[in-house]
Amino acid sequence: MDKIKGAIAVIIGAASFGVLSTFVKMAYAEGFTLGEVTGVQALYGALLLGLILLSIKIIRPSYFRKYTSKSSKWLILISGISTGVVSILYYKSVELIPASLAIVLLMQYIWIGQLLEFIIFSVKPNRKQQIGTIVILGTTLLATGVFEQNLRSVNFSGVIYGLLAATAYAVFIMVNGRVGNDHPPILKSTLMVTGACIFIFILFRPFSIMEKDTFTELWPYGLLLSTLGTVLPPLLFAYGMPKTGISLGSILSAVELPVAVCLSYIVLREVVSVLQFVGVAVILITIMVINLPKKPNT
Repeated sequence: MDKIKGAIAVIIGAASFGVLSTFVKMAYAEGFTLGEVTGVQALYGALLLGLILLSIKIIRPSYFRKYTSKSSKWLILISGISTGVVSILYYKSVELIPASLAIVLLMQYIWIGQLLEFIIFSVKPNRKQQIGTIVILGTTLLATGVFEQNLRSVNFSGVIYGLLAATAYAVFIMVNGRVGNDHPPILKSTLMVTGACIFIFILFRPFSIMEKDTFTELWPYGLLLSTLGTVLPPLLFAYGMPKTGISLGSILSAVELPVAVCLSYIVLREVVSVLQFVGVAVILITIMVINLPKKPNT
């Protein structure tokens, strides 16, 4: 039952993350900058999570007693930088290239994560994962529409930012699965998002979001982005990932890909060809196959 609850949490968190690119594109169309978008998301997210944490402490203090909470809170706070880096790089990619292309590039975290696991933890990918990586790399060309457009029209800076975002996302998933699991998920998420907020404000100093005119126009985006991108995914991943395990969690978190591509097609009216949809479908199937556990020997 715990594994089912964890799976549902990861799916909802990933779907919420998949919605982000659409709202970010809409915010850019209104004239807001990268610093303002990431800043308001992190700030609102930290405040919302802080309020949730405070409410739980008041209403149900016994919730926190079942956690040993021996690991350093400072380590969790610092690890939140990974969340901020993902937002910055991904939103910069969304600014420069179509949202449907940015999300496909972000999904490269699957094989990048395997590479990092090998480099950092000496976890060698098995043959199935190696073949899956080759398939993902090949079908990514279909999903990005490379064969159907002039390469000169592609913003390669946006592609680089997308791949860097994928690397940061792979780090975020590894960190989320290994750091602070002895703390309550709400506390862990609050600390991580607060760390991300501090990092973004040091980097961009987006104090314009405090100005009356900017605040009046930006707050709806801030509320949406913080809820769907900062509050729900880290909180639900912090709750769900330890219960599902990294492999199953990786499969379930892939739901953000079709969510993002479909919304880009429906809401943003981006051109997404049949060939691109086929590429997305193959990537999803490959992610499932390479992460499925081995059958026990009979």
